[in-house]
Amino acid sequence: MLSQNQARAIMLAAQGLARRPDKKATKGDVLEAIRRMSALQIDTIHVVARSPYFVLWSRLGDYEQQWLDQLLAEGKLFEYWSHEACFLPVEDFPLYRHRMLNAESLGWKYSAAWFASHREEITSLLDFIRRGGPVRAADFERTDGKSGGWWEWKTEKRALEMLFTAGELMIARRQNFQRVYDLRERVLPSWDDQQLPPIEEVRRKLALKAVRALGITTAKWVSDYFRTDKRETMATVSALSDEGAFILVEVEGWKEPALVHPHNRKLLSKKIEPELTTLLSPFDPLVWDRVRARQMFGFDYKLECYTPAPQRRYGYFTLPILRRGSLIGRLDAKAHRKEGFFEVKILHMEKDVRATDELIKDVAAAIGECAAWHKTPAVIVRESQPRAVARRVMKATGI
Repeated sequence: MLSQNQARAIMLAAQGLARRPDKKATKGDVLEAIRRMSALQIDTIHVVARSPYFVLWSRLGDYEQQWLDQLLAEGKLFEYWSHEACFLPVEDFPLYRHRMLNAESLGWKYSAAWFASHREEITSLLDFIRRGGPVRAADFERTDGKSGGWWEWKTEKRALEMLFTAGELMIARRQNFQRVYDLRERVLPSWDDQQLPPIEEVRRKLALKAVRALGITTAKWVSDYFRTDKRETMATVSALSDEGAFILVEVEGWKEPALVHPHNRKLLSKKIEPELTTLLSPFDPLVWDRVRARQMFGFDYKLECYTPAPQRRYGYFTLPILRRGSLIGRLDAKAHRKEGFFEVKILHMEKDVRATDELIKDVAAAIGECAAWHKTPAVIVRESQPRAVARRVMKATGI
């Protein structure tokens, strides 16, 4: 039987969060990290680095952010709806083609009624791209008199997103983080729908990938990883278990067997002692399933940027703090790039965490490393809970 700590260590090792690589990261390491996670969630908020870049930093340390953009432009990655909007290894395109062909199943991301009622505009837009090449939504002027906003996309932007969701368009590259759309046959000329795998094969492969990426998991956590149907995924996982596709192990305190992919067999037999202390994006695979984060790490986490300011408990964009196998707290940070300083507005430690000198040193080093990567080397920690932690962290940073 595995202890809770051993189970956490296995998950961290599988996710690349047990320790940092010994050598400075290369572009190949960026691609390998994404393949290891199988999905890298995209989000545009950048009070610190935008999430996909931040998730990679948590695992690789200092690296060139442009490598992610280059891998997309080179066709090593593609974008589509997975856990949410994600960068995905291009070899996994066949696993998402069914979603494109059944785009209405993706809910608000696609509306067949809107698509049908704007057929003329959509046909015209496709012809425009076919003749003129890739486009951004910003290339089209607004003509309806509205100011924009999340739910007030101009017709061309909505059409581009609908065509992207339906798989008629793909993202050729990013320009200042804006999507550049092009025809699927130009972005991925090797693909033919005759290569489409059976849907049952897709379900099995996605379930296997989720279990492998998580390192160790319960059956009920599998569907969230790629946002697959819960009932179908549970049935698929059950069938795979019956076939012996997973290693079944007992974990202290778990009511059901844990699943381990055979690829991670070696993690069961080796003693893993997580060494890494780092900050995590709110959209990191380790914490994007809030239920799993709570049950696995005892960490009750909510992203409060969409919560009205007076109702926030921890801050606008709090980053979980991972320290040597445990989630010990969170901090609300902002990188002031022009001014050159990294501000921690408030740092909250979990109630059961003892702020030892060694822990303070680890947290200060992680904040300093993050600040240096943002090219905002000066660090300011304004507040903390408990109060004394802010002063001690500032002292440990040497500022």
